Amino acid sequence: MQLPFPFLAATLLFACSAPASETTAAASRPIQAAAFPETFETGSKGAYAPAPEALATGSWLFTEALIGSSAEDHKDGEHAARLRSGGRLTMQFDAPAGVRRIRILAAAFGTDGPSTWELWVSRDHGRTWQRNGQPQTASGPGLRAATFMGLATEPLRLEIRKTDASKNRLNLDDISLETTAGPAAAASASPRAAPATSANDYFKNRPTAPRPASPTTGTDNDNLLLGNPSGATSDPSNATNYLLIRPQYATGYNAQRGTPTWTSWHVGRADLTKAAPRQDDFRADPGLPRQFYQVSPTSYAGSGFDKGHNCPSGDRTASLDDNSATFLMSNMVPQAPQNNQQTWAHLEEYTRSQVEKGQEAYVVMGSYGRGGTGKNGPAQTLDQGRVTVPAHLWKVVVFLPEGPNDLQRIAVGQARVLAIDTPNDNSLSPEWHQYLTSIDKIEAASGLDILSALPPATQARLQSLVDSGRAR
Repeated sequence: MQLPFPFLAATLLFACSAPASETTAAASRPIQAAAFPETFETGSKGAYAPAPEALATGSWLFTEALIGSSAEDHKDGEHAARLRSGGRLTMQFDAPAGVRRIRILAAAFGTDGPSTWELWVSRDHGRTWQRNGQPQTASGPGLRAATFMGLATEPLRLEIRKTDASKNRLNLDDISLETTAGPAAAASASPRAAPATSANDYFKNRPTAPRPASPTTGTDNDNLLLGNPSGATSDPSNATNYLLIRPQYATGYNAQRGTPTWTSWHVGRADLTKAAPRQDDFRADPGLPRQFYQVSPTSYAGSGFDKGHNCPSGDRTASLDDNSATFLMSNMVPQAPQNNQQTWAHLEEYTRSQVEKGQEAYVVMGSYGRGGTGKNGPAQTLDQGRVTVPAHLWKVVVFLPEGPNDLQRIAVGQARVLAIDTPNDNSLSPEWHQYLTSIDKIEAASGLDILSALPPATQARLQSLVDSGRAR
């Protein structure tokens, strides 16, 4: 199974630093895209004020950051980036598809105390960002290397964020992006903004990243292989149909309801290794646009409804990051406890049991309507109306024997399609077989196009089926 953009914990390596004189003059030079690593040796930004800087690999935006060359800057060469509280380094260009490993050197500045930093990655030219891996801690004068897995199938750009609120400063150096063929080069470099006389001028005049088209997929094991049921896009102004793509799942999110409309993911045996325990780290989703209301675990407190996963924790146990991603609140709906803990849990366990027997599964789950019945009785919304309680929850599972060319195999009749639609009610039967239905009926109720990536004739055939609930 190809694992797009999985996250790894950092590995630690050590390097020496060399003293040099401080450079404070700012300079402007043409962008000259070059192979990584980015060493900061061509940069000369000497102030913390937000501004772009043309480096060897392309243009980077420095926010609460500068390029230091003093004896207190720990570096591999003559220069390193230095970040203070709120500091960020942001690529203003895309690295091409094929990046498999990202490596960044970090140390505390001078004799400062430790700093916490994170690596964030954008797949859509800088419009939205997702954190890659776990937060890192830089302490002491020795540069240490944090290594992360890359995103081999898509272009990407990086943003490194100093996330703690301390006054400690952070040095970063030698940002490496590596492909199977060697160091990555910059690609699709954005045009440089007109010269700015102040930070405000820069932010006003900087170029706008192009809006990406809706993704088209066809790669085996892709979480969107079956299609984008609502035509969701990654445009933040599309608040009722916003596309979130993570390595673990893809989601069409409705910010007005505070819940996903649908979530789609692939399950193979490599996802079920049980290498990572259940994390239970329910939290607001920092990857959502800032203008969206941040649903948090407290939004469900005392409501009588469970924080019901769309993509379940048990389907993502290959790594801590994979499992943790399922506990983002953008992956939750208010679900009646009986529905969540019995009916839905039994279906999830059945799905995994089939995968462990040699099947692979493409799963799409969603909800529709307004108003359910939890253990405290009926409710239509939670959190002062910010989170809608759905009336129904549905799921479609497409099972295939393990193998390649999944779309072709589905089209020629090798797939088994299972669909259920359940009321969001706490008196629900624990037997999911009682709620078997057809995709046609789910589409009629929800307004979605669930198998949109398949040929029309295949869609028509599969959407009319009602499964028996028994494995072949």
